[in-house]
Amino acid sequence: MDLFPHLLSLDENLLPKDGVVNYLGPVIERAAADHFFQRLRTGIDWQPDEAVIMGRHIATRRHVAWYGDRPYAYTYSRVTKTALGWTEDLLALKAVVEECSGEHFNSCLLNLYHDGSEGMAWHSDGERDLKRHGTIASVSLGAERRFAFKHKRGPERLSLNLAHGSLLLMKGETQSHWLHRLPPTKTVSEPRINLTFRTIDRA
Repeated sequence: MDLFPHLLSLDENLLPKDGVVNYLGPVIERAAADHFFQRLRTGIDWQPDEAVIMGRHIATRRHVAWYGDRPYAYTYSRVTKTALGWTEDLLALKAVVEECSGEHFNSCLLNLYHDGSEGMAWHSDGERDLKRHGTIASVSLGAERRFAFKHKRGPERLSLNLAHGSLLLMKGETQSHWLHRLPPTKTVSEPRINLTFRTIDRA
């Protein structure tokens, strides 16, 4: 399988200030992206995402999974998850992301959105377990979805479509100054898998 249909520049920053976001477009050839999408649908230990909101423990329709080099504990939305060991497919995708980005990652949070009715509210990935100002690499497989950013203190906003097999990099101070979300939509009926490769820093 050809995993690299073309090489794109890392020079273009989509953010006007206070961070760096690079969109490389599809970095995985379509047939390979289709292959990984089907493999991950059945080969990942998907679980309903959980959160504690106003003292109530809830589960969402969206499914998640957490993998890594070691059984890292990762806490967000006041729920702690323990990383499972890498699968062969995740290691292959990690190698692609690391080659394209020039970065190294030791963990991956996966999200499965069954259709456009499932999304993600405004948030930043600033959990204390993550490397400060570390890069987060987001791979999209399946349905194309709109992804949005807004500045935490200013009026700046932007959005873009994330294509099947594409790679988005969020770097530097992005998580400190920007929120991002995946808005729900009625126009998408197909599923999407998102992989966010991260670096857990215990130092």
